[in-house]
Amino acid sequence: MPKPASHLLQLLQTQSVAQKVIRASREDLGLADSIRFPFLSIVEQQEMKLALLLSLINRAVGGALLIGPRGTGKTTAVRGLTDLMPSVKRSKCVHGCTEEAVLNFGVDGVCPDCAVKFGLGESLTVPEPMRLIELPLNARMEDVVGGINERIAIEQNKVQLERGILSHADQNVLYIDEVNLLDDAIINAILDAAAQGMFTVRRGSMTATYRARLFLIGSMNPEEGQLRPQIQDRFGLRVVVRGLTNLGDRQEVYRRAVDYQQDPYKFVAQWDFETQRTLIDVQNARDILSKVTFADGVEASGLRWVQALKIESHRAEITMFEAARAYAAADGRETASLGDLRVVAPLALKQRQSQFITDYMKQQQEENEIIQAVINNSDE
Repeated sequence: MPKPASHLLQLLQTQSVAQKVIRASREDLGLADSIRFPFLSIVEQQEMKLALLLSLINRAVGGALLIGPRGTGKTTAVRGLTDLMPSVKRSKCVHGCTEEAVLNFGVDGVCPDCAVKFGLGESLTVPEPMRLIELPLNARMEDVVGGINERIAIEQNKVQLERGILSHADQNVLYIDEVNLLDDAIINAILDAAAQGMFTVRRGSMTATYRARLFLIGSMNPEEGQLRPQIQDRFGLRVVVRGLTNLGDRQEVYRRAVDYQQDPYKFVAQWDFETQRTLIDVQNARDILSKVTFADGVEASGLRWVQALKIESHRAEITMFEAARAYAAADGRETASLGDLRVVAPLALKQRQSQFITDYMKQQQEENEIIQAVINNSDE
């Protein structure tokens, strides 16, 4: 008899549990810590919710890009994701020293003060919930990567580097709304930092390197302009978010929106039990992720799909495989199956095909064959 899907996967695959929650007794559920619209109360949009949760479980997925018209719940979903964010270990040192650095590099991997603390058995980190950090659309490069603290420079006549948004977003979710309207130089800096997990700021003779282990999420309305292909490729999963077509679902969206507006605390409290339960599931999935491997033949099948679609970017298979591992972890399993890969593959492969690149590569191949034929047939 097949093993039933985990609670987390059941939430992603069906709305039946959520509908029971909204009709549950309102007594003894307690109040949530905030009044964000609950992630689990979003009607349908399973593909969007799946992409966001997989990105939260596994940073190697490369984040998610939500593409769709206004009013389809993209920003609401991302902000609601805050209540499902697990705890991470944050360094108590301004230099970002951690026990992991000591284990990987020895005491030379941390500052002298932290080396002493580690030797005395003191903790270098403290568990804290992840946070959602939203990037303002009008952010300057100095705001993002950091720069000279102008106040200290003026008041104290000293030059001091100040951390930027990227540094503060380390081990947090960085959300870029209207990412297609952001300055190209800024988005490139963010994507490079996210890919490397760190970045360096240079201001004259002053240099500082910061960690940037980001969980990156972007959203955009294609009516307001397209995102350059090379930037779009840096996001792991892509979701096209459309308005719901079922009239009953749209009516339920209206009802929940009205209930939330009339009494947000009461509405959030109705979902608190399922939210806390799902938060535990997400944390458990993150804990077992490192143990998840693939069943025989799964990776070969995925590579054949990428080849058949003529996708050039290697991020396609990296994203697909890492998303499949996250999906298996969400189900509490340590082996990712072909079924897991089939679920996540559309999210990873979507919009990665390029007819221009296909035609260009074909043209280059034809030119190479002509050149090679001339070389092979030439007289010595």
